[in-house]
Amino acid sequence: MKRLNFAHYLMITPVQLLLVCFLFAPALYVFYLSLTNYSYGTETSFVGLANYQRVLSDPIFWQAAINTFILVNVVVAAELALGLGLAVLMAGWVPAKRVVVSLLLVPYAITEVTAVVMWRFMLEPDVGMINWGLQQMLGFQIDWATDRWQALFVIALLSIWLTLPFTFLILYSAVTTVSRDLMEASRIDGGNRWQTFWYVTLPTITPAVLVAVMFRYIFAMRLFSEVWLFTQGGPANLTEVLATYLYRNGFRYQDFGLASASGWIMIALSMVLASYYLYQLYRQLFRNA
Repeated sequence: MKRLNFAHYLMITPVQLLLVCFLFAPALYVFYLSLTNYSYGTETSFVGLANYQRVLSDPIFWQAAINTFILVNVVVAAELALGLGLAVLMAGWVPAKRVVVSLLLVPYAITEVTAVVMWRFMLEPDVGMINWGLQQMLGFQIDWATDRWQALFVIALLSIWLTLPFTFLILYSAVTTVSRDLMEASRIDGGNRWQTFWYVTLPTITPAVLVAVMFRYIFAMRLFSEVWLFTQGGPANLTEVLATYLYRNGFRYQDFGLASASGWIMIALSMVLASYYLYQLYRQLFRNA
């Protein structure tokens, strides 16, 4: 194996310094805060793992964890199914394909805050166009933000709409690289479209699927804007998620030790998810090596 010389190490040093300064150092500082009793106007004191114990014994935290688990799995599963279906569809012949693909990518160009405010106005009772349509067609309206399951449904739908283009782009790029010769050979052997997809396309793009699912699980774990701007975790914390739980404790109650402990618990959960998909990705890429 060719040995790297000093110049090679020197060229990657700026990236390593950026990672240390903007990722590892803040993470270590937050971990230190999680071991202290720290807030504005109070003397910082070391409390060990007491903040983690407080978090894990808080019923609101477990409510937030359950809501996060539900939302993350629903959002990722729906995005994977829709993204894969659209990717396979767009890989074939579609009229005005460039226009259709551009329209599919439009939500990704809209900021989360703008999208949530837009959806919130559309769902407003009496004045929102969706409730107006329900009133005209079905004779009733829905106050989407006052019921837990209705609110979680809207949050999941909004999150899917916002981030589906990300999943679609990864899967579409992978589908377009599938060998046409393999697909033609499958059809010559008598395979229909479903069999060609299941036995040729899907195994070929599995690494891309794992990458998309891994990133979406990690990003979905940080779900915040959709919940905070739509319900602020209400009513009665029934739509609280881990990110809003952290924000409320850190920036509403100024309990930075508790918020830091919550953040590290979120990091631990994300690392567990990422480790599983990274292992599966490693197996897919190097099983024949």
